[in-house]
Amino acid sequence: MERNDFNKSAKIWILACGVLSAVFYLLHDCIGAKYYPGYNWMAQAVSDLTAANAPSLTVSGGLSHIHGIFSCVACALICVFTKQLWDKKSERLLRLGIYLFVLMNWISAIGYTLFPLSGSGYDGSFQSFVHVFVVTVLVVLLSIVSLILIAIGGFKSGNKILAWLSVVAFLLMFIGAAGSGAVPKQYFGIVERFSTYSAVIFTAILSICAFVKFENQ
Repeated sequence: MERNDFNKSAKIWILACGVLSAVFYLLHDCIGAKYYPGYNWMAQAVSDLTAANAPSLTVSGGLSHIHGIFSCVACALICVFTKQLWDKKSERLLRLGIYLFVLMNWISAIGYTLFPLSGSGYDGSFQSFVHVFVVTVLVVLLSIVSLILIAIGGFKSGNKILAWLSVVAFLLMFIGAAGSGAVPKQYFGIVERFSTYSAVIFTAILSICAFVKFENQ
């Protein structure tokens, strides 16, 4: 296969997998809730749907795994072609941010699969401890650092659309993280989704940006 043909296939896979990862995340949230009697999306976290004892585990967990597969494939391809797509010296900071964001996605996909909540909310078990205080902390920290680097690197190198979108994603993530402990419990699920969906949607955005860069080249 010639390089141009390979690049053409790669850009299509990046776009398709990035967008489908967001679609299946939404499906795992919306459809999974229908298989969880009494689930209140305004008050409960998305991860409650894939908890070890959740009645929605089979359906929501399956859709979540598909989301993870698409996300990891998209991120792996983006990582492979980052140096080719953003190859200027002024884009080094941007590339570093993208690499860290890709790493965050892999940690999220693997970590949450291996260590789902053992029950609704935090119940103090080892599994839930790793889920909340190890995987989630790593995901949040890497998300924040990567988005800041993408924003700064994007503005410095002229990739302003990607930079502004990373700023929006960062602000939504910050609102979710800060609001989770500030709002009444009956609204926890709403603000928590600001954090989770911002990362998921930005993955799709990064895939679209990579596709557009391929087209421009």
